[in-house]
Amino acid sequence: MFTGIIEATGKVEAIRAENTNKHFTISCPFTSELKIDQSVAHNGVCLTVVDISGQNYIVTAIDETLKKTSLNTLAEGDVVNLERCMQANGRFDGHVVQGHVDQTGRCESVSDENGSWLFTFSYDPAAGNVTVEKGSICVNGISLTVVNSQADRFSVAIIPYTYEHTNLQHVKPGDSVNLEFDIIGKYVKRLLGQS
Repeated sequence: MFTGIIEATGKVEAIRAENTNKHFTISCPFTSELKIDQSVAHNGVCLTVVDISGQNYIVTAIDETLKKTSLNTLAEGDVVNLERCMQANGRFDGHVVQGHVDQTGRCESVSDENGSWLFTFSYDPAAGNVTVEKGSICVNGISLTVVNSQADRFSVAIIPYTYEHTNLQHVKPGDSVNLEFDIIGKYVKRLLGQS
C-alpha cells in the first residue's frame, strides 16, 4: 500500500523490450536502500524491483500494465515519480493508494495561478470512475485533492513544493497521466449499485 506522497523522482536510464514486456532501468536517490522483490510505485504504478546495480535498479512491466497505464509512453531520460510502499509504523500523510491504476487521463490545461498551478485532467467516464469535490485522486502517483469535479474531468491545485518535487512540472496539455480513483469512492459506488 502507498500514500501518494512522492518520496523522490527518478530518471529512466534505459528501456529494454522483451516479448510483450518492458524492462525499465531507473536511477534515483534511494537505490542503495532498495532490495530485490521490493514494491515501488512508478508514476502510481506498483512494480517489483528485479535487479539492482550501483545507482540503478530494474523493474518489469508486463503487457497488461503497459496497456492500462501511461508507462508505455515512457522514453529514456523521462522523469518518474517514486514512492516506496508504506511502512506499518509510518504516518499516513496522503490517502489510501494501492498502486493499481484505474485508467489513464489526459491533461487538458495548465494554468499559472501566480503562486500555484491549476491542472485540469479529462478521463473516459465509461470506465465507471468518479471524482467528488474535495475528494482524493491520485495523478501519476501523487495524492491530490479534487476541485471542479465533473462527469469526465476534474482539476487539482498544485502548491510550489509539489510542482518542484514531482514530474508535474513536465506535464503539459495533451500528455497522458495515470489515474487511481479513491478506493472508498469505488466501494461506495459498487455498494450503491452504480457500477
